[in-house]
Amino acid sequence: MTLFESLGIDGSYLVLALLVINVALIAIVIVLFTRQRKMKYNLSVFMNGKDAESLEDAMVEKFTEINEINRLGKASAKEIKEINDKHKFAFQKYSIVKYDAFKEMGGKLSFSVCMLTDNNDGFVLTSMHSTSEGCYVYIKEIIAGEAYVLLSEEEKKVLNEAKTRHSVTEVEL
Repeated sequence: MTLFESLGIDGSYLVLALLVINVALIAIVIVLFTRQRKMKYNLSVFMNGKDAESLEDAMVEKFTEINEINRLGKASAKEIKEINDKHKFAFQKYSIVKYDAFKEMGGKLSFSVCMLTDNNDGFVLTSMHSTSEGCYVYIKEIIAGEAYVLLSEEEKKVLNEAKTRHSVTEVEL
């Protein structure tokens, strides 16, 4: 102890510091030991009844399943795109207006129906009911939201209502 005393270090402090370091190292060893045992247990559960060949077969099977899922996903995406492309030509926007076409009629038996695609292409169908002259039905083509024949006030109203409706949006991939 004379060496430590010549340096001005009390030996009891040194022994106490080494004791604290030993306790900390023992705690670290215990933690590492428990982690190692846990990993060993997990490995034994994972490898239970399997050798390297059967483990390889299991991995190949899982990769095959993943490839099949990817193939089906791509096929589904292609089908959805085809449906969206066809959907653009389906009637998506509509409107109907009922009215009395003639003064002697009541009950709003006349009507105009407008059916439009997403691009505002379609038709206006009008049925005018009369007690004395029967029923008249007219259809007028609509291209890009415009009619190239004269429209009645009711037909203009039904066309404008249909154009302002929102079409069904496409499914995004």
